[in-house]
Amino acid sequence: MTEIKIGNRIIKRNKLEKPYIIAEAGVNHEGNLDKALEMVELAKEGGADAIKFQSYKAETLASRYSPAYWDRTKEASDSQYLLFKKFDKFGEEEYKKLSEKAERCGIDFMSTPFDLQSADYLENLMPCYKIASADITNHPFLKYIARKNKPILLSTGASTMSEIYSALEIIKGEGNNQIALLHCVLCYPTPVSQANLGMIRYMYRHFREYVIGYSDHTPAEVMLDVLPAAWFLGANIIEKHFTWNKTLPGNDHYHGMDKDDIKKLIEKFDFYNEAMGSFEKNYIPEEMPARTHARRSLVAVKEIRKGEILKEEHLTFKRPAHGVSPSMQELITGAEVLEDIKEDEVIKWNKIRITPPGEKE
Repeated sequence: MTEIKIGNRIIKRNKLEKPYIIAEAGVNHEGNLDKALEMVELAKEGGADAIKFQSYKAETLASRYSPAYWDRTKEASDSQYLLFKKFDKFGEEEYKKLSEKAERCGIDFMSTPFDLQSADYLENLMPCYKIASADITNHPFLKYIARKNKPILLSTGASTMSEIYSALEIIKGEGNNQIALLHCVLCYPTPVSQANLGMIRYMYRHFREYVIGYSDHTPAEVMLDVLPAAWFLGANIIEKHFTWNKTLPGNDHYHGMDKDDIKKLIEKFDFYNEAMGSFEKNYIPEEMPARTHARRSLVAVKEIRKGEILKEEHLTFKRPAHGVSPSMQELITGAEVLEDIKEDEVIKWNKIRITPPGEKE
């Protein structure tokens, strides 16, 4: 799909406009529903298009023996199971309240499902499904989500091109082609040197029928440079972790954005969008004075009498462009002068006559 509809927003692959911004709250609410509801408000105040949470239970997501793979100085949990167990407090009722809150605030609600049960109860609460990078090879799960016939945002972190193609075929095989692909790097946080934003352009060229996006894990202090760069490269969907306090330890606070960051980001997008202008090369109306007065015309280097034949040595080129363009010099060399032309006068078409080829003297 060269465009995809999420809520009331149609996101077009080739259209230069502010990207669809997803504030990825994840589980930064830390199991506190009041805090999660507040985050919905903060994301809306910042100007995000959507707020997204994560729906899982530790027991269905990770083995008790699953090792940590993140920066342990930022998040101390030594296994995935223990980390997920800290924050898997919400269920259907909590997400229903969050969805209702988002609707009242005027922001799209999403939550990434990590099991079939959450995929089912989320179905009527959100306009699309977000599939985490780690599930790109979970073909049974992809089939299950695809059958719900909602738009799918598919993250591609740590994947190969063949794995992406396979996932696309699985989803399309269920009759669902409402897919956007998000570049992502599964390092928490992702150093700038590992962000590989060039992959966005690569995906943009190779997956020509899909909207491309970017899910970011770079440190918060470089976000305002990294995310516009991703947009320049073709990402029309931007997802970034979201928090109310970037100084909090653990989980996704330390590489998240806050409400003020979203505002600054939107200001940057608006500025660049205004500066970017057209993607077709032509002059703009405001350049007409320059075209007329700053370009050059052919000018007589000395007086040229009526009846003389124009020669190259009669001509130079000077501003303004009120007469014959220098691009026509070869054409008018050999023309007959119909009226006297003064020294330093701009050559005008009405003062010369070009002899058509083959015409007799």
